[in-house]
Amino acid sequence: MTETPPLSGPLAGITVLDLSRVLAGPWCAQILGDLGADVIKVEQPGQGDDTRRWGPPFLNDGSRDSAYYLCANRNKRSIAVDIARPEGADLVRSLAARADIVLENFRVGALAKYGLDYAALSAIKPDLIYCSITGFGQTGPEKDKGGYDFLIQGMSGLMSVTGLPDGVPGGGPVKAGIPISDLTTGLYAAISVLAALNHRARTGEGQHIDMALLDAQVALLANQASGWMNGGIEPRRMGNQHPTIVPYQDFACADGDILIALGNDRQFRSLCAVLDLPALADDPRFAVSATRSENREALFAAIKPVIASRKSDELIADMEAAKLPCGKVNSIPEILAHPQIAARGMVHEMARDDGTPIKVLGFPGQLSRTPATYRHAPPRSAQDTAAVLGERLGLSADEIAALLANGIVADRL
Repeated sequence: MTETPPLSGPLAGITVLDLSRVLAGPWCAQILGDLGADVIKVEQPGQGDDTRRWGPPFLNDGSRDSAYYLCANRNKRSIAVDIARPEGADLVRSLAARADIVLENFRVGALAKYGLDYAALSAIKPDLIYCSITGFGQTGPEKDKGGYDFLIQGMSGLMSVTGLPDGVPGGGPVKAGIPISDLTTGLYAAISVLAALNHRARTGEGQHIDMALLDAQVALLANQASGWMNGGIEPRRMGNQHPTIVPYQDFACADGDILIALGNDRQFRSLCAVLDLPALADDPRFAVSATRSENREALFAAIKPVIASRKSDELIADMEAAKLPCGKVNSIPEILAHPQIAARGMVHEMARDDGTPIKVLGFPGQLSRTPATYRHAPPRSAQDTAAVLGERLGLSADEIAALLANGIVADRL
């Protein structure tokens, strides 16, 4: 077991019972934990969270936990309870009665047979905030289907606007390089939980949050969907180009690519000065954003040769001197070693209960009075079962030993 450091942060004193696994739910729970909540992760005896085995790479500390698992499970304590056994379901109900928030990502209706659905738990704790995360939500014709990130990226329309156009080498739908649907759902779930906590503080009322991966990803279509709904323009894949802002993409220099991201006409005029192409700034085809977008190929024909003749570092220096947004594409090792990331405290080293060091990415919100904290390294499966059952439910060592002997709970998988 691990000793629990004193809680701090804006959610100190809030208890989260996390029945979720994989990424969307654990990501939400980790956010709440970073902000000070006491998160109890409930796992299946003998197996644990699916992502513990999603590797390589794996830790070489005996646990063989994957790096994937580590990314979404800090600031939690892990217990293992067999909810399919009546005694196990009773334990989880008792924990829920003492919690503020329950997170789960089982299929629609799956927890009802164990008496762990919202109706059952809210009957014993009316002010409970219960967040259900599924692929398609609790209602609608697709509600009974399972949904993983890749499937949702495609079904949501995201992949229809990601990648190169059809008919060019490498053209076709492309998924994002990170599990954006899972991560976005976790973020929206955390926002919804915080809103529900505020409502409860004012009214004393709990509520059920129905969070769907598909809904969250469709919400992120933002400007692309708005262009279709309000302008009748169907979005298309454009590689790294922006549908309305030009220039806003990568360009080839003499020694590598750079990124140029201009957002207004003033910046475009400054770019023309940097490239020593002043006539372009007054050309009616390019002078304002809308006409630049319509005449982008003509603009590219004018600026690409000049950019290609310049060394990337020199051009970036000139553009930065003119206050123009630009940069290079960093690899993940490069950005994690970047001095800006170090200055912002975005990489933290933590130690697991046996002293094994691991590194995690930081919480990006820099709260001046109640900053995020890094109290628990991602736990080994079931490492805190005895501690949590004793602390939360008041069970004696003998009672816990009996539960372990009967396979109702597990400790230290």
